[in-house]
Amino acid sequence: MASISGSIMGDEYIESYYFCDRCQVYTVEVYHDRFLGEEDVSIQGPVLKPEGDAKVELIRQCSEPWNKKCRCEAHRTYFQGWLD
Repeated sequence: MASISGSIMGDEYIESYYFCDRCQVYTVEVYHDRFLGEEDVSIQGPVLKPEGDAKVELIRQCSEPWNKKCRCEAHRTYFQGWLD
């Protein structure tokens, strides 16, 4: 399991990757806390193992993936430059 948090236009996004050993795929939980509204949670997947492994490896390059204000290379790459 790996999670990363980022702030985009005042909203917080937390994306968490869960791997199923039996199915050999990932499920992604996306939590979106809107600055001016309600939060919501969505589930994405299945995500194929190679793609999920790459995202988890990228997340693990950050020493503080829970920090939505972190601007390390891993955060910037993961969120494709959209961070506040």
